[in-house]
Amino acid sequence: MSDTEQTLHMLRTRGEAFLEAISTAYHAAYAGLKAEPAIQPIYAKHARAFDDEAFAQTLELFKATEGKGSAEAIGETGDAATQRSSRLLLDWLIESRVGRELAALDEREMAWENSAVVRLADGTEEPYQRLPITLGNTRDVKVRHALDDARAKLVMSELAPMRQERLEREHDVVAKLGVASSYNATWEAVSGVSLSALRAECEAFLRDTQNMWDEVFPEFLKRGLGITPGEATRADVAALMRAPEFDPYFTAESMEREVRRQVTEMGTSPDAEGRVRYDTGEREGKRPRAFCAPVRIPDVVHLVLRPHGGQNDWMTLLHELGHALHFGNMSRALPFEFRWLGDNSVTEGYAMLFDHRLKDRGWLARYSGLGKQEIGAFLRYAGFEELHFVRRYCAKLIYETELHSGSVSFHALPDLYVEILTKATGFRYQRADAFVDVDARYYAARYLRAWQLQAVLDESLRHRFNEDWWRNPQAGPWIVEELFAYGQRELAHEQAQRVAQKGLSFAPVIAGVERMLN
Repeated sequence: MSDTEQTLHMLRTRGEAFLEAISTAYHAAYAGLKAEPAIQPIYAKHARAFDDEAFAQTLELFKATEGKGSAEAIGETGDAATQRSSRLLLDWLIESRVGRELAALDEREMAWENSAVVRLADGTEEPYQRLPITLGNTRDVKVRHALDDARAKLVMSELAPMRQERLEREHDVVAKLGVASSYNATWEAVSGVSLSALRAECEAFLRDTQNMWDEVFPEFLKRGLGITPGEATRADVAALMRAPEFDPYFTAESMEREVRRQVTEMGTSPDAEGRVRYDTGEREGKRPRAFCAPVRIPDVVHLVLRPHGGQNDWMTLLHELGHALHFGNMSRALPFEFRWLGDNSVTEGYAMLFDHRLKDRGWLARYSGLGKQEIGAFLRYAGFEELHFVRRYCAKLIYETELHSGSVSFHALPDLYVEILTKATGFRYQRADAFVDVDARYYAARYLRAWQLQAVLDESLRHRFNEDWWRNPQAGPWIVEELFAYGQRELAHEQAQRVAQKGLSFAPVIAGVERMLN
């Protein structure tokens, strides 16, 4: 075994042991099975996985093979394979070093979220964790806004300072690692994604879809909530997207049954032969945001959902199932970095490929309770929802590039956040959320590229297996063998080229929205 092989073997063995331990702890806490995870002892036990020696060895491998990557991720050997592995390992080690340094802050924040209570002037109380569900199910606009104002007041005084401190300290940790000249340059180096290019695409998307948004936004506000754009705040988003008029067609009783039926008809196992465990019931302490928790890849993968009601639960289940089946069907022969790490635009692309079945006329007719008359109205609603979320994430990416650039003071960021997000979506945002509504390490970029990737994959599957590929028994095995089995060895744009000989862009995303709205 060469020195490089020995180094990689050591990094992989220690890294996988650490991630299995930390993922198990996070799953238990977020699923409401434990009050909070004990993060610091796990970091202490597995300190060698991301210590100075591990970091120095990985950075040395990365620098030694820089510029020797290839355009073909599958079948790489030699320096090209080492460059890909070392880049993914370096990306993870940066994240782990940040996590180790800020573990105490993370524990404090999670404990706060588990115990925080939002209190209104009239004495009404609502657990902070459940508030997104309550906002989505509250039809009275005054009550909804009062709840969110009380939430924002609590967040501004208690949670926002913790988040700001975390961001400032994260920037300091990354700067001291010396991988690149800035936080943004470091992220670009280890992700393989150009932030400036993606930001330009986002700015173009916002311009190109502005007229479409100006047309549909007032229509859906009036129809769904009886309010005007001038009245709309971010508190109204959950209620508007909740769309309770469609509840009778997306029942809780039939949700998991129909989703499992569809995946089975596609020719693959809906639980990856028992490796995926479903957890879709109500439980106190369970996070309102659903998640997929791989704790031993590919053998133990948890899919966790706290019900909100209606079609949102169906879409969420499908989204998390895309993740879960990806993790549960990865090849065991893949090294650690291609199973646990990599470009999360890929797994998010699979998740969106699955959740976009609720934007497919044929799928809705076969698996939901919608009739022909209701499907048209639902698809128009789905197009509006899609347009909103892509515009929101474009705005988040633009804001976060400013947040992480260091060119805007932390004091000025809340006003900039409100300006950018409100302009893009039409919903008035709260200054309190400027440091809370930030996904870790540019995850917004992963989501945006995932929207692009799913459009390419859907088009390719239609070409290979016809319009109803989602019930073609040949499609499932192809997805498992040609997509899921490779883990996340490829970057999203590399996979698009391999599978469809196409690049990533927002053009097919816009075309899909237009089809639904029309």
